[in-house]
Amino acid sequence: MKILLSLAVALLLTAGCTFGPDYARPDIDMPDAYRISTGQAAELANTAWWSLFDDPILDRMIETALRNNKDVRLAAERVLEFAARVDISRAGLYPQLGYQAAAGRSKSNVPGRGQSTDDNFLATLNVGWELDVWGRVQKATEAERARLLAAEEGRRSVILSLVSSVATSYIRLLNLDEQLRIARKTVYSRRETLRLFQLQFQGGVVSELEVSQVRSELELARTLVPQIEREIALLENSLSILLGQNPGPITRSRNFNKLSLPPVPAGLPSELLERRPDIRAAEQQLVAANALIGVARTQYFPTISLTGLFGFVSDELSDLFDSSSDIWGYDAGLLGPIFDGGRIAGNIRATEAAQRQAVIAYQQAVQTAFREVDDALIQNRKAREIVTARKRQLDALRDYARLALLRYDEGQVSYIEVLDSERRLFDAELSYAINRGDVYIALVNVYKSMGGGWVAKAEQTANTIDGAKERSGEQSQSTANQSPSAESLKNSSGN
Repeated sequence: MKILLSLAVALLLTAGCTFGPDYARPDIDMPDAYRISTGQAAELANTAWWSLFDDPILDRMIETALRNNKDVRLAAERVLEFAARVDISRAGLYPQLGYQAAAGRSKSNVPGRGQSTDDNFLATLNVGWELDVWGRVQKATEAERARLLAAEEGRRSVILSLVSSVATSYIRLLNLDEQLRIARKTVYSRRETLRLFQLQFQGGVVSELEVSQVRSELELARTLVPQIEREIALLENSLSILLGQNPGPITRSRNFNKLSLPPVPAGLPSELLERRPDIRAAEQQLVAANALIGVARTQYFPTISLTGLFGFVSDELSDLFDSSSDIWGYDAGLLGPIFDGGRIAGNIRATEAAQRQAVIAYQQAVQTAFREVDDALIQNRKAREIVTARKRQLDALRDYARLALLRYDEGQVSYIEVLDSERRLFDAELSYAINRGDVYIALVNVYKSMGGGWVAKAEQTANTIDGAKERSGEQSQSTANQSPSAESLKNSSGN
């Protein structure tokens, strides 16, 4: 026993040595710049960019969504789950104290002695401690902490997508309202034209063919109205779910033409690693996979445990706590593998393969992020160019429609040319409205793809309803605004 205790003490003095690779961020081949340079201030990516649209209804919608959206609340509960798992894993670093109390009676019949009845009373305190000599618990705790941070970043990813989806849906809703306004205006205009032509037909001024042509253009415009109304209703239902509400109508404060257009944020490609929650989450998953290699390697080494007991045992309850009834004991145990058929080696290979997968997933997340930013910047630039060209086309078609009507009044052309000019003008007005909406949506995608400090601000709004920050403890508070590299290095050095 003394030998085991001495060995345990010696091994305890060596505690703190851990097995497994230390975490280091993989090398990333980052582009020097994006294909399209914006030239705007990078701080815009850290602002509550949706407020730059200058629409109070949109501001309230996003606040409502952050507080009530079910995906956000599910993500918050996942954070709480992983925070609890950190506590569970970390508990293995400390001694476990317990108690036992028992009372019993037994009857026996011994030849020559007759029957006897015995009472027994027991009260003990028990302590057990598995010495984390090889750092198994430390590495497991490091892995769980990294998973917690990944869950927090996952929640921020949900918030990022939610804010972007609400803004996009609201912009599309206003844009559909504008399209509906154009369609109804066209229906009204063509209905009035048909009324005049019917009067002229009765007077023998125009032919029945011309009346039929006007009527067909009217019905064509009419078919678009219910189509747009259907899209509006479906989008309102979808937006209601994002807000955490039952499907229903959505209030709008202003029309599409009064929306302000925010500037385009800028940033360096390297800053994306510190902004995007999905990249930070992928890195934390890599930290966890790296730590689990150490956990697997410690299985080759023995488990060392210390146990102790102190209490009282007596045949009489009244004498239970007398000094003469005390009992005590302690043990030191050593348990290790000799032959396991390759189980440990296989487990190590599995964790190493999982770590390599996490490296690839992290690299892929970074590349995907760069592509999304580049795509968003290209779409934003080209959407603006399309709108500029579409506006020139619209102005030309308005002149064409005006001149066609003038020439018709002068008897130089038939009304077919007027109808053709109005049809083209109607299509151009709808296309121009749609393309203008594309500009706003492309800008939302730029802010979404770049991430930014605004995600943390939005998260604070979400926390006011679900209380995730208070319930998840100081860990969530302390890591909310930290970069993945800083947190990863802290995890590695601290363990």
